[in-house]
Amino acid sequence: MFEKLMHWMQANNVLPRISDTERQALEAGDVWIDGEFFSGHPDFRRMLDSRYGRLSAEEQAFMDGPVNELLSRADCNEIALSRRVPQDIVDYMAEQGFFGLIIPKAYGGKQFSTLARSAIMAKVTPHSGILSTYVVIPNTLGAAELLVEYGTDDQKEHYLPRLASGEYLPCFGLTEPTAGSDAASITADAEAFRDDKGDVSLRLNFRKRYITLGPVANLISLACVLRDPDNLLGKGEAPGITVVLIHGGTPGLKQGDRHEPIGEAFPNGPLVGENVVVNADNILGGRDMAGSGWRMLMESLAGGRMVSLPASAIGSIRTVSAVTGAYSMVRQQFGLPIGRMEGVATPIGRLNALAYMTEGARVFGCTAVDDGINPPVVSGVMKAYTTELARQCGTDAMDVFSGAGVMQGPNNIIGRGYCSAPVAITVEGANIMTRTLMVFGQGAIRCHPHALNVVHAVENDDAKAFSKGMRGWIGHFFANMGRTLGHGLTRGAFVRVPDVDKATKRYYKKLGWAASRFAFFTDLALFFVGGKLKVRGNLTGRYADALAWMLLGFSTLRRFEAEGRQPADLALVHYSLRLSLAKVQEAFEGIYENFDGPLGKVLRAVSLPLLRINRLARLPDDHMAVASAGVSQRIDAQSRRLNADIFMPENPDSGVGRLFDAFTRVHEVAPLLERVKTAQKDGRLPAGDADALAKAALEAGVLDADEAARVDAARTARLAAIEVDVFDEDEFFARAVSNPSDPRRKAA
Repeated sequence: MFEKLMHWMQANNVLPRISDTERQALEAGDVWIDGEFFSGHPDFRRMLDSRYGRLSAEEQAFMDGPVNELLSRADCNEIALSRRVPQDIVDYMAEQGFFGLIIPKAYGGKQFSTLARSAIMAKVTPHSGILSTYVVIPNTLGAAELLVEYGTDDQKEHYLPRLASGEYLPCFGLTEPTAGSDAASITADAEAFRDDKGDVSLRLNFRKRYITLGPVANLISLACVLRDPDNLLGKGEAPGITVVLIHGGTPGLKQGDRHEPIGEAFPNGPLVGENVVVNADNILGGRDMAGSGWRMLMESLAGGRMVSLPASAIGSIRTVSAVTGAYSMVRQQFGLPIGRMEGVATPIGRLNALAYMTEGARVFGCTAVDDGINPPVVSGVMKAYTTELARQCGTDAMDVFSGAGVMQGPNNIIGRGYCSAPVAITVEGANIMTRTLMVFGQGAIRCHPHALNVVHAVENDDAKAFSKGMRGWIGHFFANMGRTLGHGLTRGAFVRVPDVDKATKRYYKKLGWAASRFAFFTDLALFFVGGKLKVRGNLTGRYADALAWMLLGFSTLRRFEAEGRQPADLALVHYSLRLSLAKVQEAFEGIYENFDGPLGKVLRAVSLPLLRINRLARLPDDHMAVASAGVSQRIDAQSRRLNADIFMPENPDSGVGRLFDAFTRVHEVAPLLERVKTAQKDGRLPAGDADALAKAALEAGVLDADEAARVDAARTARLAAIEVDVFDEDEFFARAVSNPSDPRRKAA
């Protein structure tokens, strides 16, 4: 029976077909907690036992010392206007080891953990996106990471110390005009030939674009398609995708032209090569690694997507959360801080909860990578969803800052980040592709307990393996059907939950309920949509949404447990889990509404109304929003703990420094202002802004001289913090493009 079923599935393309490059991508990396949700029966005890890391003493000292010193030295406004990182800043970075965070100590590097590298990137990026590229690129996917993992001994001895010292500044050449998210379609060509000395060399021709640090790098890791017509390398005539090291200044290599990224013009530009010749020993990993480039890229990206872009996005979310809460208490309208208005508090509450949630996901995910787990599906979720959330958070912050957010200049502390948000959404695979193709498309096969084994059996025409796999799959299917019905009727009452804080127990039950439905509907998608999943991007995107928000919700719970069940954090936890579960509910409704065929009609007519009646959760209510907003509107032990490792300049003349100086002063005089307001109600003081009545309050005996001076100073600081930049005519036009019709500007 199973053999006939296998042949029917082969003939009718029931399961997605897997190409060679897709197979390498599927086999790269590891299944992690994503597998628990695809199982439909998550073991929360085992998931909570997964380590939640902390920085070592050495790493924390680097964060508190050199990182803070770097950001104090680097004038973010000057860097943005000049579009250059000053040489003295680059020299300081080299001296302190910023270029060798990933490199082993034996080669002169810091050998920091993934968590530490992520934390450093998260701290640097909100200060200056341009400066951040000098930290991110050398310490993520590129020469150093690939050399550590795959380099020959000679390559490691030569390159790693020079990369650590900053003598080599690397970039990675992957993207082309016709190869973006579909990286396997690169056309950069390398042909092996025997040179005049009788050795094997490579002749490369390529046209890359969007290469970060491309204009300033002097060591390029180039992804190309290697051809070897005479089989000189012993890998056949077409070894395939290969990574080749090219030094700046090599004849035929053209670099230095620039693109102009939106927001902050970080170094980015095309790389063009015409008959660039390098020795075959320049293949990263040596000649034996010819044709292994795709596997290198997939294995590195499996963990790499967990690091740089999520760190940059989450660092921005945390910073925006902190500064928006502070601004809402410094800015006053109608006689009270705008943050006390529910309409303003609502986006601030969302910001604070997302900052808590995503930081938990960052630490949890990076810890997994440090423990040797490289989960490509979770990494894809982290990249796509944190960068999108950062964009949404930027919009929320802009709504609160209002005029102070839209007027550019040194005083604007959110504008450049807001404008730059699309960059992170675009690079390392556009989010729209990651969401609709990779997360569920890869997860449904790789993370499913049985699907990959069955796919392999079908491809290999292995009836015995197919029979074993299908028996397991059928059992899995009916088990999850039963769980889905049972958990739906009891609203997850019988989901097994370990010893957790009683205030959060119900969220585990709902996540377990959601997981059973997700796993059941994953099987329905594989059975009834099958090979068409690749073109059903809207449907797979909704599955991805459900998975992503379950992962983010659980990461929130993991953080809460790891940090000692802080009671003050429950406002953030409640908001985060209500939001997560409501997003999962929304994703399920979208799946029910858009499933094709007769099953889809049944789902829409019968199941969808029941789904909406018996929903997982509704969006957070107004009371939850206000409670969550309060976290960043206070200065106390909780806010200091949550804002740890965010860069807070001590200089009160800088934008962020000035804001927090005012926030601190306003917070400190709040009890004094309550006395002034009481006196106003009693008729002893006139109406108006309480902090404008310091002199009158002194004369009326409401405040003493020291208190009145503090109130007056707080008002002065408050008014200074909400100022926007003003330029005279010469200054204003000096910032403009001097010659917009310059013929030297061209397409690349």
